[in-house]
Amino acid sequence: MEENKVLEPKDLAVEILNILYSKKGHNIKMLHVTDQTVITDYFVICTGNSNTQIKALADEVDYKTGLMGIKPKSIEGFREATWIVMDYSSVIVHIFNRESREFYNLEKLWNDSEVIDVDQYIRKEEDDTNE
Repeated sequence: MEENKVLEPKDLAVEILNILYSKKGHNIKMLHVTDQTVITDYFVICTGNSNTQIKALADEVDYKTGLMGIKPKSIEGFREATWIVMDYSSVIVHIFNRESREFYNLEKLWNDSEVIDVDQYIRKEEDDTNE
């Protein structure tokens, strides 16, 4: 079994947010939670428009990180696809439907964490219309 590639936590979070952005994930947020918990360094949170899109977002993150030699420790919630959690140790990815995101409101729950301005990290194509 091949060893997971080592990427700095912030670099992995940035790669994941760009994958989500490229697949039209909505309201993407990145929280730096190192000072609030020992379980991870970053949360990357986004919303999908449908269960199909939520699964597609998770599949794309899994596929593209796999190409980089990085595999999640676990993926939870794929069957229901209302809230998929992908655990990459230093980065935990939360992909929600709109209702679940509003209900669980992780941004409020983790409001002591640093909210990273994702716009400075998103790699936009010149003809990109995902605003």
